[in-house]
Amino acid sequence: MRPKYRFSMTEDGPFEFISPRADGGGLIFLCDHASRRVPAEFGDLGLEAGLFATHIASDIGAAEVTRALAAHFGAPAVLARWSRLVIDLNRGEDDPTLVMKLSDGSIVPGNVDADVEARIERFHRPYHRRIADEISRRAAPALISLHSFTPAWKGRARPWETGILWDRDGRLAVPLMARLREAGFTVGDNEPYSGALENDCLYRHGTMNGLPHVLIEIRQDLIFVDREARSFAARLAPILETALKDMKR
Repeated sequence: MRPKYRFSMTEDGPFEFISPRADGGGLIFLCDHASRRVPAEFGDLGLEAGLFATHIASDIGAAEVTRALAAHFGAPAVLARWSRLVIDLNRGEDDPTLVMKLSDGSIVPGNVDADVEARIERFHRPYHRRIADEISRRAAPALISLHSFTPAWKGRARPWETGILWDRDGRLAVPLMARLREAGFTVGDNEPYSGALENDCLYRHGTMNGLPHVLIEIRQDLIFVDREARSFAARLAPILETALKDMKR
């Protein structure tokens, strides 16, 4: 059965918010690249329609995994409503890749002369303010960010089913990797990307606040359709529960 989610943002808001039940187990879920949508006034950003079904527009499957986990734990979730091609919410405001002019070989014409400050004010700051607001409502919550990655990159297969990204705080990342491996997953430790990205979302809200946090990358072929994404979330939920019990706060 498809889980029921409780949304509290309008359809055209700068982010999607899922309301918690009670304290949500002390968790906050995040999904920085949840959507491939673009506001109507931006048109298609000068791109072919087919590119919006690829990884350059969104982290395929990550949004549905996030929604399913939020429903399972009764926890709040903050998700991007618009494509990472409009603005990348997992970057600091001064990051040169905040609004991409070139993404995986595709020029993004609509971003060439973009008013970056206007996009920051409209999309980036409200998203991060909401995360900060949710943190302020709870005592030392754990932050869990969901992303996804392509099965291959530049012709080379990526063997990991999940990647756990972390920087200087391994309180949750280390036990989660151990429990995932125990459950039979092929796990990348800071693979296929590094979690040490200064001023990214978890650096800003996790590291700088001293909060336990982890970024979970999932290979996209495992969560490509919603049904598979929900099934993956169902497998991940008890593993995450155990890792949270293992965690030393």
